[in-house]
Amino acid sequence: MAADVVLVSRFPLAQGAAEILRTGLKDEPHLRYLFDFEQQELLQLRAYDSVTAFAADAAQLAAELQRFAPHMVADVRRELLTYVEAPKPCGSPLPQTDYLQLRHVEVPPPRIPAYRSWREETIFQVVRESAPVEVFLAYHSLVSGQPGVMFISGFSGAPQEYRAVFESERYREIVRQAGDGYITGGADGLYTRFYARPGLRGA
Repeated sequence: MAADVVLVSRFPLAQGAAEILRTGLKDEPHLRYLFDFEQQELLQLRAYDSVTAFAADAAQLAAELQRFAPHMVADVRRELLTYVEAPKPCGSPLPQTDYLQLRHVEVPPPRIPAYRSWREETIFQVVRESAPVEVFLAYHSLVSGQPGVMFISGFSGAPQEYRAVFESERYREIVRQAGDGYITGGADGLYTRFYARPGLRGA
């Protein structure tokens, strides 16, 4: 079952650092490392049962930053997410797929109830019908410099098959509707990033 709380940490890396670091990183049930090789960024996901459990991990987070600091070109970006629902659940605290995509939008608080009803019949319907999307989890930011809705989407098949789900005419219309009615900044407010297991080259 997906974690109640997820800490997303993004480490901006110097050119070539991803190749250096990737052989020394080990996933665990509550910890995942993936790379955006194109943007030279290390993604770390940490799963927790509660915010209290996250707070107890502060020393470990500081030690990790010291570990990666020599390879970084900017400070770490962190955000704490809380679980909302899972259109396509996973049997582990974090998706164990080869690839992950983070999909983020900001929705004005008065529009959130209507947005959640709308996404059930649009975004989530497409996801449930699409075999290339293996996991799709909906979270909301608890602490973030970029607040809002975060979807954690996982897949292990061909990246082009996964991309086709969200590049179809049907989904483009959904994005247009979201931009018109729910997303702060319109359709341009949709933020997406792809990450791959250290042994893969990206999506």
